[in-house]
Parts: sequence; structure tokens; C-alpha cells
Amino acid sequence: MSRASSSVVILCLLCMGASSLVGQTTRRTYLALGDSVAFGFIDQAGNEYGNPENFIGYPDYVGQTLGMRDFDAACPGETTGSFLSTTAPDDGCRLFKLLAPLHLAYSSTQSRFARAFLGNHPETRLVTVMLGANDLFLLQKACANDPACVANGLPGVLGAIGTNVATILGEIRSAGYEGILVVVNYYSTDYSDATGTQITEQLNQTLAVAAQGAGAVVADVFTAFQIVASNPLAPGKTCNAGLLNASTQDQFSCDVHPSQSGQKLIARTVVDTFRAAGRKPAE
Repeated sequence: MSRASSSVVILCLLCMGASSLVGQTTRRTYLALGDSVAFGFIDQAGNEYGNPENFIGYPDYVGQTLGMRDFDAACPGETTGSFLSTTAPDDGCRLFKLLAPLHLAYSSTQSRFARAFLGNHPETRLVTVMLGANDLFLLQKACANDPACVANGLPGVLGAIGTNVATILGEIRSAGYEGILVVVNYYSTDYSDATGTQITEQLNQTLAVAAQGAGAVVADVFTAFQIVASNPLAPGKTCNAGLLNASTQDQFSCDVHPSQSGQKLIARTVVDTFRAAGRKPAE
């Protein structure tokens, strides 16, 4: 091979390398924000907490389906307040970060990380936010699950959730993100429990109002789970429908976190919402 031919080959290889690098850097990006559901949390997982790859949440499936590189910044126990502030009450996020790694490492708030991430990743095409349930769990704990106490405290907590989520979505927009922003709402852990399901519906209504104010869309996980849980073999029982993780104490009961079939159902709902928003004409 002549020196000239060698130069041509080397140049072509360099061009191929540059093209490959461009393809990697311009690949569409997806940022997932939220709590234990988005993290893929499993209760009492022991040594598995030492490696976040053991926990697969709906962002993994969303990224695979849409061909996007997903970045999951969710933190188990995150509240809408602790998302914004290092001093606001949380339901275990700070302790979890102290003892175990998240999917993405950051020392400050999830809010601060999200704004920095979006500033550094203009190729981001999807952001999802799932927050609010832990705010209600804190209320239940403060009330020792007393129904009257919960009912009295609920309006104030929902008001704070609405304010905080509106602030969170506003910060995402102010970071320069103009893509599709999806608020993921919550399923009922037992649709046959009228009181608990009604509280979940009130939370979801609060999230919907905040989403509308920021030009975000809602992924209606509540309805998606309800449809699956309404089959005759599991009338209203989200656990019996196989959508929640089995309890470590009793394999025929469940905790509040989605099983892998539940995570995949959330992912399909998010993907459908994203695609529908992408087809919607600009107003």
C-alpha cells in the first residue's frame, strides 16, 4: 500500500470515528425525576442496595422503547419539598443517599441537579416528574393513620404539593427546556378501598393543575392500573393483579411499590403520553 493510500485510509477511519462520536453526543436524552417509583425501589432488598443497577424502574423501559438514553435522578423517599430544599422534610431520601448510591450521584437537591443537567444536555427530549406520594405518607405518619387527622391535614398538604410541583415544573422550563414535560400521576394501591383511592385521586387532580400551568402533560397511570386491576379475578385489588411488589413478610400481600409488570405498565403509559404530545399541533 502506498503512503498516499495509507493516508486516505487513516483519514476515512478518522471520519468514521468522528461520525460515531457525533452520533453518540446527539443521541436524544431522557431525564427522569421523582421518588422511589421512578427509582425502581424494592423494599428490604438488603445488600442489593449497594448497586443501583439492581433496581429497574419505568425510566429504563421508557428509554429503551423510545431509543433514548435515560438518566434516572429519582431518590426513594423524596417529597415535593425536599426536591427543592435540603431542609424540607423528606421520607427517607437523604438517609438513602447517605447509605446507598442512587442511579445518578449528586450531593445537593434533585432540583439543582436537574437544572444543571438540562443546561448541559440540550439534546434532552423528554423529562418526567413523579412526586407527591411521600408528602401524603408523612401526613399519615404524623397522624398515626388516624382518618380524622388525615382528613383535616389533607387540604394543607395538597396545597403545598401543588405549590411545590408548580415551582419544580417552572424551574425545569426556566432552565431552558422546551421539550415534552410529563407529570406521572399515581395509581391506587387498592381500588376497592374507596377512601384511599379518593385521596390518590385528589393528589392526581392537584398534579394535573400544576402540569397544566407549566404546559406539561399527564401520564394517567391511575387509569392504566385501574383497568388492569378491574378484571374479575382481582376486582380492584392492585396487589392481586400482580402490579405491586410482594411483601417480604407475606408473599400474598404487597407493599406500595410497582412490580416489574407495574413498572412496564407505567412505562407504556408514559410512552403513549409522550407520543400523543408529540403529535399534538402547536397552539
